[in-house]
Amino acid sequence: MKTLKECFITTERPYQEGTVEVFEQTVPAARRATLSITALGVYEARINGKKVGDHFLAPGYTYYPLDLHTQTYNVTGLLTKPANTLRVALGQGWYCGRFTCDNKTQIYGERPAVSWVLTVETGAETKVFTSADSTVQAVESPWRSASLYDGEDYCADGAGLPVLPPVPFTGNIPETLEPCDTCVKVQEEMPVQSVTRCGDRVILDFGQNFAGIIEIDPARMKGDTLTVRHGERLNGDGSLYTNNLRTAKATITYHKGGSSEKYRPAFTYMGFRYVELTGCDYLPGLVTAYAVHTDMERTGWFASDNKKVERLYLNQLWGQRSNYVEVPTDCPQRDERQGYTGDGQVYARTGMYNYDTEAFWRKFLKDIRYSQRENTEGYVAPTIPAQGPAGVGFINMLGWANCDTIVPEQLYWQYGDDTPLKEQYDSMKTLVECEIRHMGEQNLWLGPNLGDWLAPGRDIKFMAMHNGPVSNSFIVNDLRIMVWAARHLNRPEDEARYADQLQKTRAAYEKAFVNADGTMTDDYQGAYVMALAYVLEPGAMWDSVFAKLVEKLRAEGVGTGFFATAQLLPLLADHGQEKLAFDLLLQENCPGWMYQIDRDATTIWERWDAVRPDGTVNEEDQNGSNMVSFNHYAFGAVGEFYYRYILGIQPAEPGFAKARIRPLVDERLGSVRGRYNSRAGQFLVDWRIKDTTAAISIQTPVPAQVILPDGTEHSIPAGQYVYSCPLEK
Repeated sequence: MKTLKECFITTERPYQEGTVEVFEQTVPAARRATLSITALGVYEARINGKKVGDHFLAPGYTYYPLDLHTQTYNVTGLLTKPANTLRVALGQGWYCGRFTCDNKTQIYGERPAVSWVLTVETGAETKVFTSADSTVQAVESPWRSASLYDGEDYCADGAGLPVLPPVPFTGNIPETLEPCDTCVKVQEEMPVQSVTRCGDRVILDFGQNFAGIIEIDPARMKGDTLTVRHGERLNGDGSLYTNNLRTAKATITYHKGGSSEKYRPAFTYMGFRYVELTGCDYLPGLVTAYAVHTDMERTGWFASDNKKVERLYLNQLWGQRSNYVEVPTDCPQRDERQGYTGDGQVYARTGMYNYDTEAFWRKFLKDIRYSQRENTEGYVAPTIPAQGPAGVGFINMLGWANCDTIVPEQLYWQYGDDTPLKEQYDSMKTLVECEIRHMGEQNLWLGPNLGDWLAPGRDIKFMAMHNGPVSNSFIVNDLRIMVWAARHLNRPEDEARYADQLQKTRAAYEKAFVNADGTMTDDYQGAYVMALAYVLEPGAMWDSVFAKLVEKLRAEGVGTGFFATAQLLPLLADHGQEKLAFDLLLQENCPGWMYQIDRDATTIWERWDAVRPDGTVNEEDQNGSNMVSFNHYAFGAVGEFYYRYILGIQPAEPGFAKARIRPLVDERLGSVRGRYNSRAGQFLVDWRIKDTTAAISIQTPVPAQVILPDGTEHSIPAGQYVYSCPLEK
């Protein structure tokens, strides 16, 4: 029987961005039938007009030179007629469509290709139909164009483009074709919250910024063509704000035909809260919206009487939903939507509490391994899957590349399985050896880097030249992780090597970046935070640096960028500054999380100052492009503080085989309720303050060490417990 590797087809259509090929094959009824399918590009398969499976943007985004995912569906229930029509639409997707903030095309290949094997058991015999069969023909495509950034131009009665016959695909076929445990699916419906008019345009507000798609019901169209533009905010006059989309059109154009079948995009998704309709009057039900993200099991919940605090929790949750789409993207709306390692690692632990993300991360770590194999230096690209050996994708950026080491350790502690660590160890070692080579005899990697990205008041030029304390902190942390990993995996020679290098790099770091009085040579908050979190050992120097950080925070408020912000509140809470941590969480001026809430944010912003106090969007240039995304998640790493500190749920052993429960209370939150479904079972924490007493309820499925706000400790077996704890005044 032919395999998928042998059956790839395409057409000889000259490359034009956004074209969609449609192939058709007639097959008999079946007692049992399975369809195996994949594509270099994005496919949607239908049998007799019904969509096969519930995967969206299949087969998914991988490092195409080496790896491609496949899907197998049971399609027995769809082959109901004596003669059934299998129709496969093939879009360009990430493979060769317009992609990256540089607006590249044909990154991985010249044209898309698709392959399928349909096995039909009729009762008397088994027949195999493939995409390479002579019975496959091309038919007219209803898509004039379809792309990730621009959207779709769809003609229900056909787009009128030339039909070219299928031909064998002669380009590179990845060495590995394999099933995958993750997929993107269309999720919950997002109801329209309000309808307004702006001139001849109708604006729908869904009340929540999210990544998703719209569905159009042609039965409710009064005109022939409906144009739908997507955006995250409105201008002051009520019109749709789209400047931050940069070159992405983010537009659906639907041309009505003879069919009454509802239309959904197949080859794109958008980041939006609002849509603008032109071309026909709005009727309720004309447009329906759905969220889209990688399918994951929800595991964490949080609620508070303080509705701003609760809203921030929901904002980071929606940030994850919007940006866990195949890979941990940077944003869902503009011409980017790439898998960023830095954004991914800084938020990873928060995401592991919100959802079971083990499969998601194992897939992305595999993307890192495959991409890294193509680079002679051993770099881990900032955007994964990487964009080819010669491209920008293989620039090494400290803080980004270190996703390769940080996430496997976090996965082990969160889920208790060291398989991801074993899978990734050689890649981790390759990266760290690269870091050691670049450090050389000075035992530091000195040179321009992005550092604590988007720290307020620090432009890209300043941070590039003063990144050392942040960038090199990641190398120290990498070496620590490698010592632990080598010990865990019984590799004593590696353990000894990395322990020696750790000592040398830590000493060089302290000499280069830490003054005797506890100030950092580069005097900004991120330098202090990362030195304390990753580099300095307990002792007098640590205490001095921490005291200087506390002094700066009291004077300046929050002033950290992507990396240091994730460490900030946990660092304070772990070292006796719980009140200051809550002060910063609740800070209402910019930069601060509550500043965003007060300006109607429903997701996390990329920049602290994305909206000015007067409500206008801050488009002040940061690095040569509009850096205003209202749906990022890096600063949403504050979600870790909710689970691990406000609720206090932390693993004392990998996989929560034992737990440490230390809830932090603050009267400004009123009461708090939350739970986490770990691999070991469900944790519940509930606390409320009345007068000078905190009432705390805890449920743990495993033995736990409970530390109350007054400092008392209790070692408890699994069970339910209630505590009354006096608070200091």
